[in-house]
Amino acid sequence: MTSATATARTPALASKLPQVGTTIFTVMSALAAEHNAVNLGQGFPDFACDPALVDAVTAAMQAGHNQYPPMTGVPALREAVSAKIEALHGRRYDPASEITITAGATQAIITAILAVVHPGDEVIVLDPCYDSYVPNIELAGGRAVRVPLTPGSFRPDFGKISAAITPHTRAILINSPHNPSATVWSAEDMQALQDLLAPTDILLISDEVYEHMVFDGGQHQSAARFAGLAARAFIVSSFGKTFHVTGWKVGTVAAPAALTAEFRKVHQFNVFTVNTPVQHGLASYLKDPAPYLQLPAFYQAKRDLFREGLAGSRLKLLPSTGSYFQCVDISAVSDLNESDFCQWLTREIGVAAIPLSAFYGDGFDQRVVRFCFAKKDDTLRAALERLRKL
Repeated sequence: MTSATATARTPALASKLPQVGTTIFTVMSALAAEHNAVNLGQGFPDFACDPALVDAVTAAMQAGHNQYPPMTGVPALREAVSAKIEALHGRRYDPASEITITAGATQAIITAILAVVHPGDEVIVLDPCYDSYVPNIELAGGRAVRVPLTPGSFRPDFGKISAAITPHTRAILINSPHNPSATVWSAEDMQALQDLLAPTDILLISDEVYEHMVFDGGQHQSAARFAGLAARAFIVSSFGKTFHVTGWKVGTVAAPAALTAEFRKVHQFNVFTVNTPVQHGLASYLKDPAPYLQLPAFYQAKRDLFREGLAGSRLKLLPSTGSYFQCVDISAVSDLNESDFCQWLTREIGVAAIPLSAFYGDGFDQRVVRFCFAKKDDTLRAALERLRKL
């Protein structure tokens, strides 16, 4: 048979992620666009970042910082991150051996998982959780062990977490401030976790991307604040979330040197390194702490605007103590399940939201949906005008 007569054939492929399809975020964003709805589903801002940050990155490009940086990240940025963690949380990470710059928090999380999870290992995740966690664990050959947060309050249940620990447990993945519930772990929660893990060799992956969005005078309880947690933790942060530049995809991981060494073995082969001029621009921008220190007040004002606008509606507001999300109970508005309600809300009312059931492995439906208020005030007001029809 000659190449001219051979039949082209794409070989059959056994999927590594057979349960994964199109994400709810893609589905709802497409539906929002189709119906010209105000999109409060997607978790990113619709407003610009500080022009000074763009200027800093532009200056870095013009200065010739356009080739590969060090695999671990630009030294000035790693030093700035180390100084920031020490100033905020009182723990010093060595910039050379304990801070790594990543291509966003999502890459940081999968890299940490690939670095430490072996086939057959178990990783505890707390439902509801961000949708990348479980696929990351499965790609590493591990098994996700889902432990539900307490319905309604979304507090960690340490009895259930303890019961889920087995000799195969390699790590636990936590997220505070929490997406999607907008709850924040307390110092007592973190201390309880520290006590629980103390007699074990379980590692901690602490997703802290909303670290600068804690409201009402509260304080972010980073794993870095707790010696027993910091010693076993990969702490993940995101410049994209903090500085309104989610499309730049730059994050950080802080971890003890021994853990960082294993993290970097994977990092150098799945990304190698991260956008050079953006790193230099961020290093320059971080010299002034005001932008991230002012962030709680900035987002609290948006939260308050949104909550006040919904106060007279039949949507029941759940607490929002951190992140840029607001969850509401829809029970008084509709008998539809969460997913169907979000589609109805988009088509008929013109506002897109995300069902909380999408963040649960079993699709648990508690009649709660999530809005994102990281939007211009005019965007929020337009959404509120429509939501008042409910």
